[in-house]
Amino acid sequence: MSLNTTAVRIKVILKDVKPEVMRCLVVPLTLRLDRLHLTLQAAFGWTNSHLFEFLAGEGRWGIPDPDGDFGPQPIDARKARLSDIVHETGAKTIHYLYDFGDSWDHVIKLEKWFDDTPTEGLPFLLQAAGRCPPEDVGGAPGYAEYLDALRDPTHPEHEHMRLWGPEHFDPNVIDSKALEAAVNALSEIWKPRRRVTRSK
Repeated sequence: MSLNTTAVRIKVILKDVKPEVMRCLVVPLTLRLDRLHLTLQAAFGWTNSHLFEFLAGEGRWGIPDPDGDFGPQPIDARKARLSDIVHETGAKTIHYLYDFGDSWDHVIKLEKWFDDTPTEGLPFLLQAAGRCPPEDVGGAPGYAEYLDALRDPTHPEHEHMRLWGPEHFDPNVIDSKALEAAVNALSEIWKPRRRVTRSK
């Protein structure tokens, strides 16, 4: 990675989940970590209703607890950028943990660096595979049980799970256009505003 690197292609896989849930995006290297969190929420289809942390090397980045009751605090994700993780840890793989109860572990691989690339229009979703599990399903083990119950009409939890989760849930079917639109909406919100100079 050179000093001119402006963007990076990342491949993000939801760990321990079958069928595979994967997203490939291009993001600015200077993207703040709280915004990277929102980007991943949009790309996967999560609802942004739980806490999160990024983990690399010995470092943790998230939203510090204002009361500070839960041990060592993470570095504030609102004041750190993806480039900070890369420079401070040298990591090529970063973990994004979402929902400390369900513990969804997203493995982020930094795949390709882009030098002197305009970052307008970023973040951008390149590819998506696999539907995001429903929120609060119980993490990877709970999701596996949920899918087992859905697939088997004789399963004792079949009717309950069918009514509890999204209608006609299919883990292999995703609405790529909706995910792309959600990510594009963020790039639109975050694009730098042009200063208007008034003539005298």
